[in-house]
Amino acid sequence: MLERLENLSALYANPHRFMKLAARLHAPVWSVALVVLALGLFMVSGVPDDYQQGATVRIMFVHVPAAWMALFAYSFIFFASLVAVVLRHPLGYLAARAAAPVGAVFTLVALVTGALWGQPMWGTWWVWDARLTSVLVLLFIYLGYIALWEAIDDYGRAARATSILAFVGFVNVPIVKFSVDWWNTLHQPASVSRFARPALHADFLYPLLVMGVAFLFLFLAITLTRLQMEVLRQRLRVRQSEI
Repeated sequence: MLERLENLSALYANPHRFMKLAARLHAPVWSVALVVLALGLFMVSGVPDDYQQGATVRIMFVHVPAAWMALFAYSFIFFASLVAVVLRHPLGYLAARAAAPVGAVFTLVALVTGALWGQPMWGTWWVWDARLTSVLVLLFIYLGYIALWEAIDDYGRAARATSILAFVGFVNVPIVKFSVDWWNTLHQPASVSRFARPALHADFLYPLLVMGVAFLFLFLAITLTRLQMEVLRQRLRVRQSEI
């Protein structure tokens, strides 16, 4: 299995080969992202008001997918860094670097929309709740990861240092995910990702799932575009060092 992964890694470790693949994927991934996002927004526009939350329930269709992507993006960074370290795949470092600002934005969106949703529901913009605090910590980890890349001039040292931070920071991901189960928090427990039947009615569940898929493809599209830019930046860096 490891040998297969190493062979696959070697196949696309060549930046030129990867750029050819990325060029073919660029338009389809962006097209799917925009089409599914448009479909999701159309479905959300037809969602009825909640009997308790009223029209503010629509914030959920941005807040929840953004929170999902905040965790998914950091998991992507973790596994990209792991591939880079274990398989010595040079694109792993660049993929992790490309995904970090995207994940940070999704995390910020989750926090802001959570505050907008929480104020009319809880009567406050913010509480030092286990879920909210751990997501805030996740944002700080993202920002620290991005800053560490910028702070170290030597690319090799920066790649190794950020990988260590990616591995250490990943501890916070399960804390965010299971904080509502481990502690008595104000934040509601999971309503979709549960073994029993989801707590959401179909009128809310299906638009939410479509928006989740849209945000996933949006993450993939933006990260792919940024990764192409990172490869070009790395080529420029190498050429400048040769002058």
